Amino acid sequence: MTMLGDYRVIELADERGQLAGSVLASLGAEVITVEPPGGSHSRSVGPFAGDVVSPDTSLWHWSYNRGKKSVVLDLETADGRDQLLCLTDGADIVIEAFGPGVLDGSGLSYDVMAERNPALIHLSISAFGDSGPKSNWPATDLTIMASGGQMVLTGDSDRSPIRIPLPQAYAHAAAECSSAALIALYERENNSGLGQHIDLSAQASTLQASQTYMVALAINAPEFTREAGGVTLSGIYIQLMWPCADGHVSVTVLFGPALGPFTRRLMEWIHEEGFCDEATRDKDWLNYADLLFSGGETVEEYDRVKQVITDFCMTKTKQELFEAAFERRLLIAPVTTAEDVYNNPHLQARDVWEDLTVGDHDVTFPGRMAIFSETPQVPLPPPPSVGEHTTQVLSEPPRKPAVSMDPVPNRQGKALEGLKVLDFMWVMAGPAASRVIADYGANIIRIDSEARMDTARTLQPFHDDEGLPDNSALYSNMNANKRGLSLDLTKPEATEVVHDLVDWADVVLESFSPKGMRGFGFDYESLRKIKPDLVMASSCIMGQTGPYTELAGYGTMAAAISGFFEPTGWPDRGPSGPFGAYTDYISGRYLVACVMAAIEHRRTTGQGQYLDFSQGEASMQQLAPLLLDWSVNGRLWERRGNRDEVFAPHGVFPSAGDDEWVAIAVCDDKQWETLCDLMGASGVKELTVDQRRTREDELEELITNWTSPRSSGEVMEQCVAAGIPAHQVQNSRHLLIDPQLEHRNHFIEVGHPTQGTTTIENSRFVMSRTPAVVTYGGPSWGEHNWEILTEELGYDPDRIAELAIAEVLG
Repeated sequence: MTMLGDYRVIELADERGQLAGSVLASLGAEVITVEPPGGSHSRSVGPFAGDVVSPDTSLWHWSYNRGKKSVVLDLETADGRDQLLCLTDGADIVIEAFGPGVLDGSGLSYDVMAERNPALIHLSISAFGDSGPKSNWPATDLTIMASGGQMVLTGDSDRSPIRIPLPQAYAHAAAECSSAALIALYERENNSGLGQHIDLSAQASTLQASQTYMVALAINAPEFTREAGGVTLSGIYIQLMWPCADGHVSVTVLFGPALGPFTRRLMEWIHEEGFCDEATRDKDWLNYADLLFSGGETVEEYDRVKQVITDFCMTKTKQELFEAAFERRLLIAPVTTAEDVYNNPHLQARDVWEDLTVGDHDVTFPGRMAIFSETPQVPLPPPPSVGEHTTQVLSEPPRKPAVSMDPVPNRQGKALEGLKVLDFMWVMAGPAASRVIADYGANIIRIDSEARMDTARTLQPFHDDEGLPDNSALYSNMNANKRGLSLDLTKPEATEVVHDLVDWADVVLESFSPKGMRGFGFDYESLRKIKPDLVMASSCIMGQTGPYTELAGYGTMAAAISGFFEPTGWPDRGPSGPFGAYTDYISGRYLVACVMAAIEHRRTTGQGQYLDFSQGEASMQQLAPLLLDWSVNGRLWERRGNRDEVFAPHGVFPSAGDDEWVAIAVCDDKQWETLCDLMGASGVKELTVDQRRTREDELEELITNWTSPRSSGEVMEQCVAAGIPAHQVQNSRHLLIDPQLEHRNHFIEVGHPTQGTTTIENSRFVMSRTPAVVTYGGPSWGEHNWEILTEELGYDPDRIAELAIAEVLG
């Protein structure tokens, strides 16, 4: 049995959106990918199996098209368009990535499809969204990443910002597309019987990978600047990646009540090995950040401490440091290559890999996104050849959408109205997922406690740059629209409260370390005795089983161990890695899709289930072509800065001002000729792409000479007006006034329990009929204790007083 087996998806997408259909196919939906004669453009995207370029050898296409049916339709003809409309008449979901207005001009707009099929859920993926001043701008992965805040934080401070070499911008949007589709499906099946249109912007989706840093100036906090393997704040480099004897490791050396104890244990080990004195070991690691930023500790002394850690790490291998992470409870993970990822014993033990024969090649694919207790994901068959299923699909009798109720045309309400969620998530990956569910109307009760402070409360940026627990923009952003119940789970009296909440809830979400909920007596087997149809998901970096299950940590470590760090950087330097806890930004989208699929399964069967969700495993979906390149070709990707395998020139260039940059991607000869005209560089105008690639150093210097005296905005506007993809690399100062984001109402002012109001980010996608409603930021400790205990659980004042006396509500 599959969770989405009753539903049909029509996919009108290429490499910009096929990941979305891949996610839905893995959850059991029938996905029909519509290709033009000759095949989808994604079939021309490398790398290729055996380096043989053909429609059936693209490893990119293989990565995101397993389990789909391929139907060839020529949408340039009336017959092809009629055949597509016949397919969408019987579809539940349509995913398209043609770009704004393209289908409209062919008579294939959402309005046309929805008039014929009111139950249709139609999702549009584009660079900047369906409407707005930038909606029709030319764009590539490079320029979208420049627009979305993540790039400005990635790379070395003495060079340009850089991107992850495997395109990520549309992957962010496509992953979000799958979760948005299932939220709309819940609304259709439970509330209205109607479909709707959903507008997804790759720029807005990519912004999640900036970890809320882009609101900094709006809350009177300083901007952040990049530094390889860390971040620079107020001129101080916070290092998170370190060289070691045989490569690099992610070592989280941070401070405060949540992270300081890990740093303390690391320094104790360093002292044992003779690399530091007692005074260094015994620094106040809990309050070290306050000392550093207030001047109580000098930057020079902090730099000395970092050098001590470097000297120590250089005497250890990646494996030795990783083993110590388990033995000593440290936050350390190796920076891995694709080969390391495939040889990871933990992933092998968890049976992540799926072996298939595709053509003449034996291929090992990254498989499932989660382990489902009742509906295991079935391994998907190989990707289809061009048009393999055309005759079969077009000869089928007409199909009707699988709608469970008659339409309610005038219904008003939120998409997830009626869904009740008990949320034990913390930091970012988990809360980012439950934030999406909260935005669309789920009633979420978030369990928090002063006795176990959420690490997110200790992370910058802070309102007015003051590091108080309620001042963290990250915490407020990730927990907006949720109500907070402060509950000390170590108190025995808390158990009955949790049990009552479980009886109230439809879904329980948690992101404790493995066995954490079991330690409280709140594991799934215990909770399902209270609520037999409970859907419960546990999210952590490595999953609930396997040899590395006890690894405590954060998304920086999961990104390192999953393979994102090693290929990101400059060829003449070590890896810089993408900024921050990269898998935290990715994995929440897959978690939402998995949870919503499990909820749909419960609706149709009455059966709950448990989801073992590994952030690192799910995030590998966005590295699949790179991983397959090793599996098929035995090739490891080398760091290459911002250069591209296809486009040239392709880079980020300096412009007038302090740390101002502009990304420019030349995609064909015509764009190169146009750029040469703008620069007045006629002498190189006739160069072909192969010639340009051999002279990239020279051409990048030529472009730099043109961009340097001009503002990034001027260069961007000139290039875009001439049809060349370009975008200034945006930090907080640019994004807060970006006219496209203003059009989408992306940065919003909401109520806040201690600040009055604060700025957070809105939902990253726009639903036409049941839009998100975001009204307040993350709750303070115990902010909603009274109303939750009285309104949801029916406790009387005496019962609440007893809990307060027992110090349970704290």
